[in-house]
Amino acid sequence: MYQFKQLVVPDFMNKKAPPNYIAGLGRGATGFTTRSDIGPARETPDASEKALAQAQAAAEGRGKKADADDDDEQYQDPDNETGLFNTAPYEADDEEADRIYEEVDRKMDERRRARREAREKEELERYRKERPKIQQQFADLKRGLAVVTQEEWANIPEGADMVRKGKRQKKMPDRYAPVPDSVLLSAAQQSGFATSLDPRQQALEGLATPAAPAGDGTMTDFVQFGQARDKVLGLKLDQISDSVTGQSIIDPKGYLTDLNSIVVKTDAEISDIKKARTLLRSVITTNPKHAPGWIAAARLEEVAGKHGAARELIAKGCEECPTSEDVWLESARLNSVENAKVILAQAVRRIPQSVKIWLRACDLETDNTAKKRVLRRSLEFIPNSVKIWKAAVSHEEDPEDARILLSRAVECVPLSVELWLALARLENYDNAKKVLNKARQAVPTSHEVWITAAKLEETQNNEKMVETIITRAVSQLAAKGSSLDREQWLKEAETCEKEGYVGTCQAIVSATVGMGVEDEDRKATWMEDAQSCTAHGSVATARAIYAHALKVFPNKKSIWRRAAFFEKSHGTRESLEDVLRRAVRYCPQAEVLWLMGAKEKWMSGDIPGAKGILEEAFAANPNSEQIWLAAIKLEVETGEHQRARLLLTSARRKADTQRVWMKSAVLERQLGNIDEALALLDQGIGKFPSFDKLWMIKGQILQFERNGVQAARECYATGLKHVPKSVPLWLLASRLEEAAGQQIKARATLEKARIMNPKTAELWCEAVRVEARSGNAAMAKALLAKSLQECPSSGLLWSEAILMDPRPARKSRSADALKKCENDPLVVCTIARLFWAERKVDKARNWFNRAVKTNPDLGDSWAWWLKFEMMHGTEEQRAEVVTRCVAAEPRHGEKWTAVSKDVGSAGKGTEEILKLVAAGLVNSL
Repeated sequence: MYQFKQLVVPDFMNKKAPPNYIAGLGRGATGFTTRSDIGPARETPDASEKALAQAQAAAEGRGKKADADDDDEQYQDPDNETGLFNTAPYEADDEEADRIYEEVDRKMDERRRARREAREKEELERYRKERPKIQQQFADLKRGLAVVTQEEWANIPEGADMVRKGKRQKKMPDRYAPVPDSVLLSAAQQSGFATSLDPRQQALEGLATPAAPAGDGTMTDFVQFGQARDKVLGLKLDQISDSVTGQSIIDPKGYLTDLNSIVVKTDAEISDIKKARTLLRSVITTNPKHAPGWIAAARLEEVAGKHGAARELIAKGCEECPTSEDVWLESARLNSVENAKVILAQAVRRIPQSVKIWLRACDLETDNTAKKRVLRRSLEFIPNSVKIWKAAVSHEEDPEDARILLSRAVECVPLSVELWLALARLENYDNAKKVLNKARQAVPTSHEVWITAAKLEETQNNEKMVETIITRAVSQLAAKGSSLDREQWLKEAETCEKEGYVGTCQAIVSATVGMGVEDEDRKATWMEDAQSCTAHGSVATARAIYAHALKVFPNKKSIWRRAAFFEKSHGTRESLEDVLRRAVRYCPQAEVLWLMGAKEKWMSGDIPGAKGILEEAFAANPNSEQIWLAAIKLEVETGEHQRARLLLTSARRKADTQRVWMKSAVLERQLGNIDEALALLDQGIGKFPSFDKLWMIKGQILQFERNGVQAARECYATGLKHVPKSVPLWLLASRLEEAAGQQIKARATLEKARIMNPKTAELWCEAVRVEARSGNAAMAKALLAKSLQECPSSGLLWSEAILMDPRPARKSRSADALKKCENDPLVVCTIARLFWAERKVDKARNWFNRAVKTNPDLGDSWAWWLKFEMMHGTEEQRAEVVTRCVAAEPRHGEKWTAVSKDVGSAGKGTEEILKLVAAGLVNSL
């Protein structure tokens, strides 16, 4: 039997897909992704294909790389542990380890934070510098807007709106709508003329318009209307007038002011008042014995304008809280004076021990007798109240009655120092001593009693007793445990000085200035105390401190100098001479003290006395250069030139110094002995070739007196070889070349000088001025810009910059100059000249005053100020400037030294030089 195998052929949809078949690949599909099945659409290769691919990769040497690519843990998140530690529990140790790692990360971040922030800041600054804001780019232009006047602001045209200009010009055509006939008819009737009369007008002949029906005959009387109005106004004024005196209670002057003071409350304020009223009502209802609640409720009604309700509330508060003095005082404040008296009378019955209520009742009384009656009644209830005793004493007109009251007061209140002191003031000398002794026994720790006793003795001129009392006071108070320290004692000394008790002040300083101060710190501490007292205006206290310091340190030159300068500023000429006389006795080697004494004698006109002091100084200091020069100057100023020459000859032999040789040459030059002056200069240069002033004087003599430009040039050149760091010598050499017409040589000399002396403002300023004088403004500005970069804090250069700028830019340049060098006198003086040029007289005067206070030794500031006062000031103001300048004795300044060092100014005083300098100044701003 044959068996046949059935051949089952599957249909197409059930057939297996051929290898590498991808559905839709022929029409461009490569794969797709759905939300439920993330992954590629193409089928993954089966295991055989994958094994074949791995075998091929291994054959090519890439098997290890393929294994790394197929590693599922390659992209594993280290924070999410899987695999071996996936099922491990998260315990406290793990949490602590994580916390430690986080702490380490934070510490490392903090260590790098400073460098990171500095780097970020530097990058931000570099970015801002490379790409500045628009506001920073236009900062200089904005400063320039400060000089724009109001007329210029008004003349600035408005900016035209150019946005969509063409579109705005293409407007839609106008549309018109027809007007109804009714509107046209009504307009015609209003503007037209009537050509006919209605029947009523015809009956009344067309022109009469009666106010009443025809035939009535009544007419309107406007006079009666005015009379009625006046009558109504009079009734209103009578209602608001005083029924007793007939005068109106309206203040005609303050009526409008009262209207302005009325506050119109808004809805929100009214709502807040209602809420507060409800809250306070609950407070006084739940706790009626709470006095602040009643006071707050009453004040709320007062603020709301309901004074009657406020009085009622505070009256209820007085009933509920009869022992609270604040409630009674508030009730008295809210009521009138008469009612307040009644309220306070009830209050003192309830609280007779209240000092505030009694004093308030006294204030309500207008008669002094009534005030005294109230206060004496209060003392019956409160005899130990200091306030009431003081008020009662202050209302007594008779000193005897006040003394009797105070006698009773100190019995009732023995611990009140004020009452004891007041009683002592009213007693005579003997009784005051007894009173103060009792006060000292009653209050043993009070220093006021001791000081008052010392003042009492000073009034009797018992100076020794004053020192004894203060000394005993310091020792006994320290034994009693008083906490009064050294600073407080000095304050008491200053108070005594202000009250006029100088002896007590000195005794306090002498006894207490050394308290709590170490021996090595005494000098510095006492000098600081003296300066502090001087700053406070306590001159006698400072003088006492200096006197005590000189007793302890009689051989200290610095203390004597400070004391001498103090007396010169705040004392008299006699006191200064006395201090200097004692100073040279203890410090004979102090040349400054000898010179100050001689100068004071000379300024007072005592020439023989000045010479006598200098002779004593010669005996104590035989080879002192300063004393020799002072003696020579005294002889020159008094016209004794021959004696001065003899002194200079002796000085050159005994005190062979460079300044002595310079003074010798200057004196011969002033006397006209040019050959002798040159000979002395040659000898001096041979001994002191590094002293630049000798070279300068010789060059000036050769240039001006001998007209030897070439010789002067050689002199300056030789001097610069010996003294290359001398700035004045470089300036003179440059000016010599400029005067000779050699601008190029002058410029080259200054360039060489700047190389030898970098960052020197005087050399830069001279170079700028040389270019400006030669007409090269552009070069001058360029040099000025370079000089400000090299010397940014030089007041001389900033002043020159302000002067060279045009008028609109000077204010902004002045502001920059003040930022760079705020207190430079040259800048301040230049700004004062700017105000002067703008006719701002008061501001200019204030800035000139500021300039001379900043540096009183600068003579140019004084000269400019005097020039300003000569044009805009009074005679008193000019005299004040001259007086202050003479007291300051300026010695420096470009304009000042040009006149004071001139040969023709020899022997002239400060006032004469000031006027000469001021006469040659011209404010060209």
